[in-house]
Amino acid sequence: MVTVSVLLTIAIPAAQSLKDKRQVVRSLVERLRVRRQVSVAEVGLQDQVRRAQVGFAVVSGEFGEAQRLTESIRRFVDEELLGKAEVVDTRLEESVLD
Repeated sequence: MVTVSVLLTIAIPAAQSLKDKRQVVRSLVERLRVRRQVSVAEVGLQDQVRRAQVGFAVVSGEFGEAQRLTESIRRFVDEELLGKAEVVDTRLEESVLD
């Protein structure tokens, strides 16, 4: 079993309030859950207006498949945020269990 945990730091330059930020983050999280069927949550920087941290996880039986899924989700995030926000940092943690 292979797990890949991903932490995305997102810049939301147009956000003027936490309400503006929540609109962008909630939309992204919901779309990831529905369209990509991935476990995802806002996991950090909740008090910062123009920054957010969103985490998601992928589980697969094969390492290559886990990497492909992760890259596919990452591209989906970039497309969803286009014109609204930008991913400024990505951290990956991979784990392989026999």
